[in-house]
Amino acid sequence: MDAALLPGVEVVIAATAVDPERAREVVSWVVDPEIPVLTIAELGILRDVVVEEGQVVVTITPTYSGCPAMRQIEDDIRTHLGVAGFDRVVVKTTHTPAWTTDWIDPQAGAKLVAFGIAPPTSSTEVLCPRCDASAPRTVSSFGSTACKALMVCVRCGEPFDWFKEF
Repeated sequence: MDAALLPGVEVVIAATAVDPERAREVVSWVVDPEIPVLTIAELGILRDVVVEEGQVVVTITPTYSGCPAMRQIEDDIRTHLGVAGFDRVVVKTTHTPAWTTDWIDPQAGAKLVAFGIAPPTSSTEVLCPRCDASAPRTVSSFGSTACKALMVCVRCGEPFDWFKEF
């Protein structure tokens, strides 16, 4: 007898199908380990989630070449997908096109401010995330990570990171 005609075969086939929309949803909840208030989707480093030959293929782009968080992000993607039942996962990193702050979700700026990080701005004016004052003093071109600069507010005196424009 043909196995496809056996009762229950459709259940087995359905259980082994990989749902790309569900995989994308699961991956979109992975947070950036250096900015835990933003997901990799909100940050714009999640480029694609597809299913190829029964495996989930996730493509990510680092915020800058050599970003030390990428290995952790790859591990977190595999972990999240594994917990959700996706056991065949490939994570690819692409540097082309290069990541830009334009890829950050527009609502992510408010999350950064609430977390104490000044979001990237297309204007030259960086605002303190605590008191909204302009013209902070740059302490270092590199803050807690290479993609941020360490600033000090001239009004409230508080130090803060500014997510640099790329």
